Amino acid sequence: MKKILLEDREIPKQWYNILPDLPSPLEPPLDPETNKPMDPSKLLLLFPEALLEQEMSGERWIDIPQEILEIYSIWRPTPLIRALKLEEYLDTPAKIFYKYEGVSPAGSHKPNTAVAQAYYNAKEGVKRLTTETGAGQWGSSLAFACQYFGIEVVVYMVKVSYQQKPYRRVLMETWGAKVIPSPSPYTQTGKKILEEDPDNPGSLGIAISEAVEEAVGRDDTHYSLGSVLNHVLLHQTIIGLEAKKQFEKINSYPDIVIGSAGGGSNFAGISLPFVMDKIHGDKNTRFIAVEPSSCPTLTKGKYEYDFGDTAGMTPLMKMHTLGHDFIPPSIHAGGLRYHGMAPIVSKLYEEGLIEATAVPQTAIFKAAVDFARTEGIVPAPESAHAVKVAIDEALRCKETGEEKVILFNLSGHGLLDLSAYQQFLEGKLTD
Repeated sequence: MKKILLEDREIPKQWYNILPDLPSPLEPPLDPETNKPMDPSKLLLLFPEALLEQEMSGERWIDIPQEILEIYSIWRPTPLIRALKLEEYLDTPAKIFYKYEGVSPAGSHKPNTAVAQAYYNAKEGVKRLTTETGAGQWGSSLAFACQYFGIEVVVYMVKVSYQQKPYRRVLMETWGAKVIPSPSPYTQTGKKILEEDPDNPGSLGIAISEAVEEAVGRDDTHYSLGSVLNHVLLHQTIIGLEAKKQFEKINSYPDIVIGSAGGGSNFAGISLPFVMDKIHGDKNTRFIAVEPSSCPTLTKGKYEYDFGDTAGMTPLMKMHTLGHDFIPPSIHAGGLRYHGMAPIVSKLYEEGLIEATAVPQTAIFKAAVDFARTEGIVPAPESAHAVKVAIDEALRCKETGEEKVILFNLSGHGLLDLSAYQQFLEGKLTD
């Protein structure tokens, strides 16, 4: 690949690993066969060794390989934008900033880890990857990334999103991926679920089971996950690290950091580099993870060991969960329809370092339309959850007169979600 000059790009050269800074260690993943801590070598069937090392690393800073930086430089650093028109519309003394990840080729934050995962798999000679996707943001990002490394991609897409978002499927196929609606008749997991319920709308848990089942069954195939795992959150910290540099340039620092939360990588990406400062006692920033009311994993889920997938094929992880057999309603924010939460995010919530709130679908689309009409960008439904709570916090500042600095992650654009906006504008969208 032709080298892209990086000298003038202020892209972080390392990812931040929060594991050594956590107040108490994460509980280890458990082997579903023995209920004892998982032997990492078992996971080599699914992941390259380099990613497993990152998953368990005790190093605070992990170097980003040059090949990854060159691909990142297509869209990174992403802009930090002050929402002046939104502030004026809300008549708030708060200063609202958003980190806009929708400028990536796939239109979201997901390529930050997709490129890294494709790179490390290619380094080990892997030629084929399976994965799952909800709204299609992750599937399209992995399809985009794998084009650089000659890797074939098979994506199990949650059926309701496959039907709601046909152009995301087209985007994945344009980048060479094979897209299968899940549950499908091509795996034992899918067949069993379809026998019980032919109209099952699917879930991320089911799609994960199908992707893992295919990967385990083939010697030439690895599995790739777009959220939840430690190494995924690690790769996403480039968002918050860039934001910290950008705030330094304007001699500012956020009082509140907000991100939508499904599996946790979006929220973690913007927040973890700032959480580091809070852990070390340097700052007292509030961190708010925003989830849909219909899938309230942090706010209503139990903190316990559970499977990451519906069929119980993955290791058991200590996390907030609604139960691995939970099938969430068919909301348009398909990327947030996951029964569990990243162990790191769950641990931070248990330690009281972060907050969580849940918001309904119609409210987030109202906020998204207000944002589009003031700032000009149409947010993805997932990102609109963060927009909604950023607006709520800004209005709270209006009541109290506090001039707080609010930062949220605008993790993707909604240009392939316009059918959802059409339903909202026509008054057909429900909670």
